[in-house]
Amino acid sequence: MSGWRVVVIRSRAKLEVKLNHLVVRSLEGTSRVHLKEIDVLVVENTGTSLSVALLEALWQNKINVVFCDGKHLPAAQLLALYGSHDCAARLQDQLAWTREAKDAVWGYIIKAKIAKQAECLMHFDLPEANQLLDYVEDVVGGDVSNREGHAAKVYFNALFGHDFFRSVDSKLNSALDYGYSIILSTVARDVVAAGCITQLGIFHHNTFNPYNLASDLMEPFRPLVDMIVYGFSTEEAILSTEEKMALVDVLNKTIRIDGFKTTVLNGIRVYVRSVLDALSCGDVTRIRMYDYEF
Repeated sequence: MSGWRVVVIRSRAKLEVKLNHLVVRSLEGTSRVHLKEIDVLVVENTGTSLSVALLEALWQNKINVVFCDGKHLPAAQLLALYGSHDCAARLQDQLAWTREAKDAVWGYIIKAKIAKQAECLMHFDLPEANQLLDYVEDVVGGDVSNREGHAAKVYFNALFGHDFFRSVDSKLNSALDYGYSIILSTVARDVVAAGCITQLGIFHHNTFNPYNLASDLMEPFRPLVDMIVYGFSTEEAILSTEEKMALVDVLNKTIRIDGFKTTVLNGIRVYVRSVLDALSCGDVTRIRMYDYEF
């Protein structure tokens, strides 16, 4: 059974492992959490030190570890080289995915992403939602007509105004990047745990992106982050601690997937496994997509 806690280290601390517990020593005192309870560990303070023994315990327990940079933004991740006992067989299977299966799955993912974006706009009573629903109907295999790009322009303009651009250095973009990184790292962990490698994507093929496949699969979960960022104030120039915690807490939001209510954290695991299954058999009906519990 996987853990359920998301642990964030915000203050300078020393982390070590003792009797299968994460031990955190800081000026505030010493605290302990059993490793089996932890699913994600976010190390936000660059003054934190970790023992190699702890790192080994973390990857053996398949705990998703995210390291932040000097700006307190997610910048790196600890991933095991081999995520499952049959990883060689899984890699051969991944290499055998057909172009037809990749295009069909990518088309499904983009339809789901745009539909979730429309749901986000509807939640905030923004009329552009109807235009996005039209884009959903226009998506074809592989999204060769780039409905994703057209939808993104309408979507972000509706949420954050016509002066908003993803390429600009701003608080809103920092917030989006922070939340997306949390989702990406969780998807990447589950891809590796399933025995696949994240470098080989179905649409993303950036030579310098080690997370191409995770970047593909995370797309429908981006609107969950967008909904949180929509409520952030733009009066301050940087993210507050409370806002960062709200973004990390996206993993604890309630969704419905495969007929059950669960957290985003657990839902991503179900979703990732189903997409990998769909790619192997070429059947997009195998994919289990989530519904957000507003």
